[in-house]
Amino acid sequence: MAGIVLDVRNNPGGYLQGAVDIASEFLKTGSVVVTEERSDGSKSEFKVERLGQLVNTPVIVIINEGSASASEILAGALRDIRKITLVGEKTFGKGTIQEPLQLEGGSGLHITIARWLTPSGFWVNEKGLEPDTLIEDDLDTPADEQLEKAIELLK
Repeated sequence: MAGIVLDVRNNPGGYLQGAVDIASEFLKTGSVVVTEERSDGSKSEFKVERLGQLVNTPVIVIINEGSASASEILAGALRDIRKITLVGEKTFGKGTIQEPLQLEGGSGLHITIARWLTPSGFWVNEKGLEPDTLIEDDLDTPADEQLEKAIELLK
């Protein structure tokens, strides 16, 4: 295998632990994937706790405005720690952690309880991650310009 194109375009995120688990395949044991900072200033670090299978494999990550939350955690960690290139368009910018609460009558409420920071301390909220190589996908063509650029950069 010459390298991996990790495509997180239009991935609105998922669970924090899922992002840490995926990042763990690409990062060395002990690396901080993300830091959770609470309103009282306390911090918790989520680190790689296992031996990754792809720590020396060349990687390019494709992102766009649909990449949010856990996919931003993953992309941010790979860029900060391994200097992996991000290709595509700026991400959505969701850097908060919310806790869902069930209310009477079937209603729900999500309360923001913390924010997450990339390993370099960057808070993506409302800013997003800027790609290292900006490539807009031309929807008027059948080509996938972002994927083509990612493959080109791996060569």
